Amino acid sequence: MALPVVAIVGRPNVGKSSILNFLSQKRISIVDERAGVTRDRVSCIVECEEKYFELVDTGGVGIVDDQDLNDHVDDQISLALGRADVIVFVVDIRSGVMPLDMTVAKLLRDKAFDVILVANKADSYEVEHMVGDLHKLGFGDPLCISAKHSRNRDDINEAILKSIKNLDTNQPKNAVMHMAIVGKQNAGKSTFTNAIVGEERVIVSEVAGTTRDAVDVRFEKDGQVFVAIDTAGVRKKKMMVKDDIEYYSHTRALRSVRRADVVLLFIDATLSISAVDKKLARSIADENKPCIIVMNKWDLAMERDGDTENFQDYIDKMLPGLNFAPISFITASDGKNVQSLLDLAALLYKQSTTEVSTGRLNKAIEVITKERAPSIRHKVGFPKIYYATQVATQPPTILFFVNKANYFDENYQRFLTNKFREMLPFSEVPIRLMFRGHKKKKDS
Repeated sequence: MALPVVAIVGRPNVGKSSILNFLSQKRISIVDERAGVTRDRVSCIVECEEKYFELVDTGGVGIVDDQDLNDHVDDQISLALGRADVIVFVVDIRSGVMPLDMTVAKLLRDKAFDVILVANKADSYEVEHMVGDLHKLGFGDPLCISAKHSRNRDDINEAILKSIKNLDTNQPKNAVMHMAIVGKQNAGKSTFTNAIVGEERVIVSEVAGTTRDAVDVRFEKDGQVFVAIDTAGVRKKKMMVKDDIEYYSHTRALRSVRRADVVLLFIDATLSISAVDKKLARSIADENKPCIIVMNKWDLAMERDGDTENFQDYIDKMLPGLNFAPISFITASDGKNVQSLLDLAALLYKQSTTEVSTGRLNKAIEVITKERAPSIRHKVGFPKIYYATQVATQPPTILFFVNKANYFDENYQRFLTNKFREMLPFSEVPIRLMFRGHKKKKDS
């Protein structure tokens, strides 16, 4: 059974995103003094007194969007209201009732759910006398809080728990895999996200930079829960940080790579691989994350360029740091190959979490060193591998016990890695090698 949904609604710039962060005690939504930062439905699972609910942040009702996405934002608000069991109606205590507050109140009175009126920005007790005007909204006494200064969080939690007491608030299933969806602007990330969940979960538009937050989208497949993290499109550095909003969008996109189990690097197949694509690829490689290179809009590219083999050679040349990563050719707009991409992501996750026995690992090393032993680099001795063991997963991490760690150069480490991919179940994921010097008595 689905968790109760608590939607945060209100006019622009009353602090809805701050309240989501305040209640979840995490920095999830981007907070900025300018109105209209939030566009998509940003949600998270909140635990309170061993009860769970889904908390949803929405865009401002009546927003005048600077990229003419008003209708898209309104649609997302309507979808949130359609799923909500409880509404947290947020107003600004300092400004009193504004015309748009009355618009929101009328919208909510037409719906059949509990409404909790919250007067935000009550930064001190001295301003709480200003609540009188808010009664005209028709939702009783407001709860005075300050998300910015962490005031009266327990009051909102208590009201929410009271409203959902008859609903199923048991702990939800844990997600088995988190997939970060990263790429340049307009590469089709949000279109793909909507395709896998089967609804307009995030805004899709030809306008560049539509997505701002990193949006976690939970979905279920074959009885298991997965999380897709739709991220803001990355731009060239000199174009990127026009303001704080783009800075936080970019930062959260990179943070999503770090917290993902598998990364989907989206590339527009109709365009040449750019410096931004290369930079993202390096970031993914530096984090040792399993990655799928997703060539989206493949139907259009096929009309122009032909077969996948030429593309694979081109990608290997342009993104050498991800030469282990499989390539998926999809058309997200019509769902083509979307399911096979999800299956491939699950396969990579399985590889990255696999453990091999020390016996199997050392048998592989014996075969590898017979094929090519470490080269002699020092007059004082020969490079020797005594044995190795796997010490971690995600990524698979192999610790070698050797006579001298610095005897094993990058070329030989690369050779070992490639051979492990051939012989062990790590064929398409990063492998981390570690060397520890250990001098045996017979070598003294």
